[in-house]
Amino acid sequence: MSKSKMNLDSRKAGSLTLLIGLLFAGAVQLFGQTIPPAGSEDRLIAVLKSDAAHKEKADACRQLAIIGTKDAVAPLAALLGDEKLSHMARYGLEPIPDPAVDEALRDALGKLKGRPLVGVIGSIGVRRDARAVRALAKMLRDPDAQVARAAARALGSIGNQRATRALQRALKNAPAANQLALCEGLFRCAEALAAGGERADAIEIYDQLRELEDAPHQVRAGALRGAILTRGKDGIGLLRQHLRSDDYILFSAAVQTAQELPGTGVSRALTTGLSQLPADNQILVVWTLGKRADPVALLSLYTLAKKGEKTVRLEAIRVLPQIGHVSAVPVLVELLADADGQISQTAQEAFGALPGREADAAVMAMFNSGQTSRRLAAIELMGRRRMTATVGELLKAAGGADSEIRPAAIKAVGELGGPAELPALLDLLMDLETSDELNAARQALSDVCTKADDPESCTERLAGALTKAGPAQKIVLLRVLGAIGGPNALEAVRKAVDDRRPEVHITAIRALGTWKTADAAPILLALAKKFRNPNDKTLCLRGYLGFAARGDVPAGQRLSMCRKAAGLIERDDEKKLLLGALGSINSPGALALIMPYLDDPATRAEAGTATVAIAENLLKRRDSSKLAPKLVKPLEKVAQVTTNAELARRAKALLRQAQKRARGR
Repeated sequence: MSKSKMNLDSRKAGSLTLLIGLLFAGAVQLFGQTIPPAGSEDRLIAVLKSDAAHKEKADACRQLAIIGTKDAVAPLAALLGDEKLSHMARYGLEPIPDPAVDEALRDALGKLKGRPLVGVIGSIGVRRDARAVRALAKMLRDPDAQVARAAARALGSIGNQRATRALQRALKNAPAANQLALCEGLFRCAEALAAGGERADAIEIYDQLRELEDAPHQVRAGALRGAILTRGKDGIGLLRQHLRSDDYILFSAAVQTAQELPGTGVSRALTTGLSQLPADNQILVVWTLGKRADPVALLSLYTLAKKGEKTVRLEAIRVLPQIGHVSAVPVLVELLADADGQISQTAQEAFGALPGREADAAVMAMFNSGQTSRRLAAIELMGRRRMTATVGELLKAAGGADSEIRPAAIKAVGELGGPAELPALLDLLMDLETSDELNAARQALSDVCTKADDPESCTERLAGALTKAGPAQKIVLLRVLGAIGGPNALEAVRKAVDDRRPEVHITAIRALGTWKTADAAPILLALAKKFRNPNDKTLCLRGYLGFAARGDVPAGQRLSMCRKAAGLIERDDEKKLLLGALGSINSPGALALIMPYLDDPATRAEAGTATVAIAENLLKRRDSSKLAPKLVKPLEKVAQVTTNAELARRAKALLRQAQKRARGR
């Protein structure tokens, strides 16, 4: 069997093998393709020979690609010169496992021109017809550049010695416009020859392409890669040569090729003379050494990490975790103290990603040192490395004498610990005084409670701690309860509103105002009615109206909330809070509540903005014709009283829309 027959598209053989039984039962579907029943070939051929429409003939070609035999070759070949059907004819021919196809395609070479000819050349390449080499070689000099390029690629697909020689001869005097296609063809030949064990011939091609003057950069880079890889172990010398090249294209190609080569010899080639390279070249080599993860490169990387160009140092530090060797530990520990903050931060990030118990042990050694800066760095690393076993040591440090360590240790307990640490954190909280420590405790308590299967299960302990806590500690606990939420936490925070100490009292009200759910809204309304202090009242109304403005609360409920609050509104800032909530409720009822505030100079701007916003949204609704009459008066009022020219323009435009729709136009 010829080579071309052995390289046919697998669609044909696969479908016939799998479906031979089904074909006799009628048409079936395979990968979205209709498989015609047995005995359909004659009918499909008849379609090709008839005056059938273009689509019918195209469908026939598609089906003959699956079941076609030698009998279909001539009818399909007859369509190769048809501009509209040439592509589908080739689609039908390419899978047919008969030498008649190759004969038909070769015969067409001398008869066609333009796009149909280019397509036939491509099909010959697909079938890898070695008998077409001579004809294709002549076409490399065709004045039609598309034909010449197609011939070059087809010869590359055939990939035998004759095809190679034809391409090599043509390349010597090829026009610049065809050079890339000829190179592509030679690349294909080299790959085929190498795959067939003819390495020397493949190397010859790659070397020819490497030495090609004025070749496109992708050709030079690809040829160097092929020359190195095809040589195998012998390619390391060529690799070394170009790792010192002043030509960045070849240098880059050599470095990237090194990623595909195994062995410490390659890593040594990359590191030899590395410190003498320009910074950009060093960075590319360093990145590649990280990908190779070969410990033999570590000494060179350590040198670059400690001194030299900052950009190179940073990259060298970043790749150390990829190699993951224990010897990187002391280097990174040293770099943690670097005077350059970016270097020390990058070293900390690399240390955090460095695997192994040795790295954990080094962190603990830093933590147990007497130097505050090293201990702080160690705590940061514990969090990065998720060293959960250190929670006990961190709790001790959190209660220790070092005021700089305590906040960091408390925060780390929250990051690494869980609900089991809640009692210990509450005990710690009672003795804390500074704002840094209290903020760290609040964060830690929130963190460990959030990690519980049911965060609300922590509420009882937190609420119990309120009874023995001082003002500063109560503020922390109230904020944590607000973050957790739930009915028990809500009850505890409500009780704290009655605390006589102003800072606790205000914190409790604010916690209610930012509650996760609207359960706190009725409490805030009741407090607003109760309080005589205007600041307390406004604070409650602010929280209450915040719930009235929330999109997750039904619009009807929000409007009802605004009506209830309206009777309590006295101060200008309270009026503006109400208008802000009403402006988010797209309802005529909201407009009715807004209207009185258009007469008040202190609230006219906010009322006008809210009115226009609601009108714009209501006029977009399908039932806008029913709503339009209720919009006319508010919009007329805004247009009359506003001093904002842009707002007046919008109000008038909306008024015209509302009037037209109200009249049914």
